[in-house]
Amino acid sequence: MNKELFAALDLLEKEKGIPKEYMLEKIEAALLAAYKKEQGNNTNVRIVLDPVKEDMRVFQQRTVVEEVENPVTEISLEDAQKLSRRHTLGGIVETELKTKNFRRLSATNAKQVIIQAIREKERSLAIEVYESKREEIITATVLKIDDSDGAVVLATGTSNAVLQKSEQIPGEVFHIDEKVKVFISEVLKNKERGPLVTLSRAHSGLVKRLFELEIPEIQDGIVLVKAVAREAGSRTKIAVMSRDPDVDPVGACIGNHGTRIASIIEELRGEKIDIVKYSDSLEEFVAAALAPAEVRSVTMDGERSCRVIVAPDQLSLAIGKVGQNARLAAHLTGCKIDIKAE
Repeated sequence: MNKELFAALDLLEKEKGIPKEYMLEKIEAALLAAYKKEQGNNTNVRIVLDPVKEDMRVFQQRTVVEEVENPVTEISLEDAQKLSRRHTLGGIVETELKTKNFRRLSATNAKQVIIQAIREKERSLAIEVYESKREEIITATVLKIDDSDGAVVLATGTSNAVLQKSEQIPGEVFHIDEKVKVFISEVLKNKERGPLVTLSRAHSGLVKRLFELEIPEIQDGIVLVKAVAREAGSRTKIAVMSRDPDVDPVGACIGNHGTRIASIIEELRGEKIDIVKYSDSLEEFVAAALAPAEVRSVTMDGERSCRVIVAPDQLSLAIGKVGQNARLAAHLTGCKIDIKAE
């Protein structure tokens, strides 16, 4: 049984990354608690798990005293010196106990503690992995779709996590075993339930990371993503700028014949994307953000407020359906925009 135990610990370390030393500490504590429950809490014992010899030993510890009041925890000096002349008053005498005397109840209690320790370590490792990937994109596999609330259970490679309906792109449909890209927007630590990971396909960070993955100039740091404004499933505006005057940031993101932007749009289930050239001049930035509308003039009314003039036939285009274009432009630029026809 001891060999099987240590073989199992080796397997846990290999497959789940749970250190053998960590599990040995937990098992020793579990066996100690089980033994004390069986024999009484006033029992002093020491449990040793030896990974080299692959065995388990239990030692009863008794204090050397002149007059014994509790034979479970104390031993007389006379009896102690019968075992070894080196024992003195106040010292500790250890006597090895046979582990086969553990009852089934003790073994069951120890097993429960061991299982809990494994779960706690798995959660801890999962939290570390998710934390290292926070605000990044991971590829996950669809395991289960809950018809009642639309939530999707995903295998992330670390553990299973849930993509809530509120974090999905409106209208998208998933299929079992489908590979999907998700954005890790938040990781919360909860001792009872493990890592609470918020996966999202509606977060604006997903679009930003997709551009970083698909556009070589962004990966190389030549083109920078300055801001993203998104209404998932409908439209996104993304502002980019170039550090190289010879590189057009908008053209770099679109690619030849639109090949680069096409792959991103496909991943976003056909969501429209407006790529806007960023400018340090807020007037120029606002004018570009209102594309595809043509802007006649932008006048600042305050530090983050402006008045925009457009031709009469451009007014509805500048505002957009239910105000979406103006709303996204305001979000992208961080500026309150008042649009008027000329």
